[in-house]
Amino acid sequence: MKTIIKQFSELTTDELYEILKLRVDVFVVEQACPYPELDEKDRDSNSYHIFISDENGNITAYCRVLPPGLSYPQASIGRVLVAQAYRNQRLATQLMQKAIDCAKNQWPQSDIQLGAQEYLVDFYQSLGFTTNSDMYLEDGLPHRDMLLTYQK
Repeated sequence: MKTIIKQFSELTTDELYEILKLRVDVFVVEQACPYPELDEKDRDSNSYHIFISDENGNITAYCRVLPPGLSYPQASIGRVLVAQAYRNQRLATQLMQKAIDCAKNQWPQSDIQLGAQEYLVDFYQSLGFTTNSDMYLEDGLPHRDMLLTYQK
C-alpha cells in the first residue's frame, strides 16, 4: 500500500475519477444520502487530497485536507473514507495520521477541525480529537464537530 498526497492540479484524470467515484459510492449510495458531493473545495489551490492505493493502483482510502477558513476557521479534514472491500485493515488510522501530519506541516499555527459522523466519534477520539459541538444533522445524518489541538 502506498500513500499519496496531491493538490487538485496534480491529480491525474484517472485518480480524480476514482476519488469521486469512491466518494459517491460511500457517501451518496452506501449511506443513502443524496447531497451535492462536489462543492468547489476540492479545487482550492491550498487543498490536499490524500489517498492510499494498493499494488494495482486502486484507491483504497481517501480524505481531503482543507486550509483554515475554507470550511472552518481551523484547518480541516473531511470526506474520510475507506473502500468497502478494504475496511477493517486499519487504513483509516493510517490515512488520518497522514492527514494530521499534512495539516500540521502546511498550517502549523492552526488546530484541526472536522465534522464527524456520530458513529465515528470514538475513532476520532482515539486520534486525539475532542468533541466541540452537540449532535446536529447534516444531510440527515447525525454529526458532531471535533477539534484536534496541539502544541504550537
